This record gives sequence, C-alpha cells and structure tokens, in this order.
Amino acid sequence: MPKYVIEPMPAQISGEVIELLEKTETATVGHWRHWGFCDSGIQGLLRRRVAGTAVTVQIPGPDSTLLHHALGLLRPGDILVVDRLGDTRHACWGGGVTVAAKAAGAKAGVVDGVCTDIEEVEASEFPLWCRGLAPITTRIYDLGGRLNVPVSIGGTVVMPGDAVLCDESGVLILPPAEAEAEARTAIARQERGLVTQARVAGGARLGDLSGATAKVLAGLE
Repeated sequence: MPKYVIEPMPAQISGEVIELLEKTETATVGHWRHWGFCDSGIQGLLRRRVAGTAVTVQIPGPDSTLLHHALGLLRPGDILVVDRLGDTRHACWGGGVTVAAKAAGAKAGVVDGVCTDIEEVEASEFPLWCRGLAPITTRIYDLGGRLNVPVSIGGTVVMPGDAVLCDESGVLILPPAEAEAEARTAIARQERGLVTQARVAGGARLGDLSGATAKVLAGLE
C-alpha cells in the first residue's frame, strides 16, 4: 500500500455555473434538498459567498506534508477541501497555507478540522471554513495521505470535481451535473421570496401568503 495516492486534478466547473452558484444561498437550496450539506459545525472564519471546484485532500493527525504539496497544484477557481480523518486537535491551515492558496488563485478552503492564525487569515481576506481554532499545528512528518479521492467533510461525501458552495450559513456540495439546475431553481425562489417579503412589509400576513394559517384553521374544525 503506497504512502501517498495522487490522482489527477479534476475537470473544473464552468465559469457560467460558478457565477450562478455565487448568486445562490445555501439556505435556499436547503428548502428542498436534504443531502450535500456539511455538518453545521463547519463555519466560516472569513465569510463571503464563494463557489468553486473541489480539490480533495486526506491527511492524518499531526501531519500536513501532502497539504503543502497540494497547494502547488491548485488552479484559479479551485476550492481546497481537507478531510482531517477525525482529527480536531492539530491545525493544518494557518497563515502560510492561506498565502499559498490565495497565490494559486484558489477561491476558498474548507477544513473538517481546526485552523489557526486567525489574524493572518482575516488580513488576507481569504474565505475559510473549518471547525474552529487551535494553537497546536501540524508538521511535515511524511505520514502519507490521499489527493483527489472521495473524502468525508462534515458527514458529506465530496468527490474531486464537485461544485462547492460556501456562505454565511455553511457549506453545500453538489455533483457537477446537478449544480446548474439547483442554482437556477434557487435564484428563482430567492426572487419570489423578495416579492413575498415586500408584501409582508406592506401589511400582508406571512401565514396567509404561505398557506400556514389556512392549515391551522382547518385543523381546528
């Protein structure tokens, strides 16, 4: 069994689809979709709605050897997705990794684990989602890892090449073949939602517009 498994870089999501996704709120998709959402414990340190193509990495416990290598392979538009294999003690992502990812043109980082160097991350204005902060960092221990294989991020399987959408509410993973349709459906729903909000602000009752009040009254009969 090889220490490292390095698979080819995945095909990137088209710019048109990425543009649509970046108009999409994860919470809007959450109105109808039940899968693809990473655990809510993975939240943004620097939040800005971004979308890109998943490049996946698995690295064990205290080691970040493969992560450093992967940074040199990133392309503009990629989002580096890091499976920490359950480790929540060692921070694999800090100021140096942030600088390298940003220099490569990556859109964001998503880590199923902890990060560090919050001041440097904030100063870089590089979007990053993770499970919080920790002072103990990983080292170059050469323990092995996997690049561009299926990984688990917050209970969700991420395939290399998947569409990744990150915003203030969390992280959503979409298969490339489904991303455009889901984005267009969400954008249309968001537009309808603005109309509803305007009507409620003008005096209409939300329960009347949503149908909830009619259901409650019917349940009293």
